[in-house]
Amino acid sequence: MQDHPFQGPAYDADALRAKYRAERDKRLRRDGAGQYLDATGEFNHFTDDPYVAPGFTRDAVTEDVDVLVVGGGFGGLLTAAKLCDRGIRSFRIVEQAGDFGGTWYWNRYPGVRCDIEAYIYMPLLEEVGTVPTEKYATGAEIFAHAQAVGRHYGLYDHALFQTKVERLEWDEAAARWTVTTDRGDRIRARFVSVSQGPLAKVKLPGIPGIRSFKGRIFHSSRWDYDYTGGDASGGQVKLADKRVAIIGTGATAVQIVPRLAEHAMQLLVFQRTPSAIEVRNNRPTDAAWLQAQPKGWQRRRMENFLSILNGRPQAENLVGDHWTDLWERMGALMAQGQGRLSPPQAMQQADFEKMEQIRARVTATLGEGETAEALKPWYNFLCKRPLFSDDYLPAFQRPNVTLVDTGGRGVEAMTPTGVCVDGREYPVDCVIFATGFDVGAPAHKVGGYQVVGRGGRSIQDKWQGGLRCLHGTMFSGFPNFHVVGGAEQGTTAFNFTHTLDIQATHAAEIIHYGLRNGVAALEPTPEAEERWLEQVEAKHVDHEHFYEECTPGFLNNEGAFKDRPTYVGGTYGGGPLEYEAVITGWRAERLAVDMDIRPLGRTAP
Repeated sequence: MQDHPFQGPAYDADALRAKYRAERDKRLRRDGAGQYLDATGEFNHFTDDPYVAPGFTRDAVTEDVDVLVVGGGFGGLLTAAKLCDRGIRSFRIVEQAGDFGGTWYWNRYPGVRCDIEAYIYMPLLEEVGTVPTEKYATGAEIFAHAQAVGRHYGLYDHALFQTKVERLEWDEAAARWTVTTDRGDRIRARFVSVSQGPLAKVKLPGIPGIRSFKGRIFHSSRWDYDYTGGDASGGQVKLADKRVAIIGTGATAVQIVPRLAEHAMQLLVFQRTPSAIEVRNNRPTDAAWLQAQPKGWQRRRMENFLSILNGRPQAENLVGDHWTDLWERMGALMAQGQGRLSPPQAMQQADFEKMEQIRARVTATLGEGETAEALKPWYNFLCKRPLFSDDYLPAFQRPNVTLVDTGGRGVEAMTPTGVCVDGREYPVDCVIFATGFDVGAPAHKVGGYQVVGRGGRSIQDKWQGGLRCLHGTMFSGFPNFHVVGGAEQGTTAFNFTHTLDIQATHAAEIIHYGLRNGVAALEPTPEAEERWLEQVEAKHVDHEHFYEECTPGFLNNEGAFKDRPTYVGGTYGGGPLEYEAVITGWRAERLAVDMDIRPLGRTAP
C-alpha cells in the first residue's frame, strides 16, 4: 500500500470521460442481457456434475423436521451452524452438489482463488479452527473449509446431497411446508430457509452456431479435467497439442489464463471488455499471529473492512488491500481539499487516478503495442468487479498466447471447427466459456424449484408488479419462509459471506423465536412490507447515473441498469452494517408487531 497523500499520474478528466463514454457506447447491444442463454433444456449438460460418479441412487426420504435448509454453500452452512448454536437440531439440508461448498464445490478450474482476504471471507474460522495458509486462499482450501464446517457442526448427518428440490408448498391446515425433490423425497418442515448464491446459475453466451461446434466445450464452473489433465493448481498437460479458446476476460478467466498458458499449444483469449487488474501481493499466513488474535477478531476485521468500503473512517485499516485503497484515496483527497471537494468529486478524482495507474501497469508489463492497448480498461473502477493478479498480464508475453480483441462486440459466431470474430474463423479444438453467472437471480430461479404459498399463490405471482418483502428475506403470504442472500431490498457486499452471515443470523433468530414460543406460523404483514419499502426508499442511493455510464456488464444489467437494478441498486442504501443494526433492532422491538403470528393449536383462518 502507498503512503498518503496519493499521487496519481496527470490526466485530462474531460478526455477520460469522453473516452469512457465512447468505449461504453460501442459495447451496448440492443439485446442487452438477452445475449446470454440459460444452461437449461438443450444446454442442460453444461451444468452436469463432473465431480461425482454417475449412477447415484438412494431410497426416498419421508420425514418431518423443524427446518429445511435449501443449499449447502456458505449461506446454507451458516444457517445450519447458527441453528445448531441455538440448540435446533431437527433440520435437513438439501443440496444439488455432491458435497458442501456451493460455488467452491463447482468452481474448481485451474488457478481458482478468492479475491477477498481469507481471514474475512472464510466464515467461522474461530469456531472451526481453520488457519488459512495464505492471505488469498485457493478454491481448494476454501472448499476444504466448507467441508470442515460441515464436520464441526455434524451437518453431514443432516444432508441430502445430489438432490434437487422441485417444489415447496405451504400446507395451511398443517402449518407445514411440503417439500418434494427429484429423488422422490417428501419432507414436511415447519420452517424453510433457502440460500442459492449469486454465483450458482450458469450463464452461456448466445453465440450463433454454439450448438454446431464439434470439439470439446464446457463452462468454467464444470471443469473437464479428463480432457485437460492436471488439477486446480495447474498441470494441464493434455493440452500440449491443443488449440484452446477461452471466451470471457472477467474474474474467472483472469485466474485461468495463466495456468492454460503454461501448457496449451495455443491459447486464444477472446475479449469483449478488458478487466481492471491490480496487483495481488499474496503472502503466506503467519499462523502464530492468527492464533494469537483475541476472541472476536474475525468479526472486528470483517466490520473494519466493510466500514472502510462504506465510507466510515477507521483508525486503522486492518485488511490493507486494494479494495480499501480507493476509499482511502478518496478520504485523503477530501482532507487535502479542505472542503473544496464533495465526496462524489473526491471519489471520481481518486477513481481517475487509480485507473490511470492500472492502465500504466499494462504498459509497464507489456510495453507499447496492440495487445497492451486492447488490455487497458476504460471505465470507472467499480463499473466491473475489480480483479487482482500478478500473472495474467505477463501471460500475454508468451508466444503461444493470443489476445483476440472483439472491439467490444463479442464473438460473432461459432462453426463446427472454430470461433469467428470480424469474419475470420479461428480454428480451435476446445472452447471454454468463462462467461459467469446470472448474478442477482432470485433463489427459486437459481435453484429451479417452485415456491407456492398460502392459497396456492406462487412466489412469481407475489413478485408481479414489484417486490414486496420485509428485509429482503421474508414475504407475506409465505409463512415460515426465509431467504439468506437476498439482495433486493436486503443487502450485499463485496465480501459476500458477511452478507450471508447477517441474513443467516436473522433467519435463525426468527426460527428460534417461533420454536421457543410455540408458533405455528409467522410472516410479515402487508403493512410491515409497505413500511420496509418506504424505509428502503428513504435510504435509497441513486446508482442509476453511475451505472448507466458504465461499460456493459452484470453489475449494470448489460447497460440497462434501470430495468434491473436489483443486485446493487435495489439494496438497502445505508449499507450492510447499518442494515444489520436495523434488523437486529427490529428483532428486539418489532418482531411481534410486524409479524402475523399464529400460535400452535389455533385454527387457520
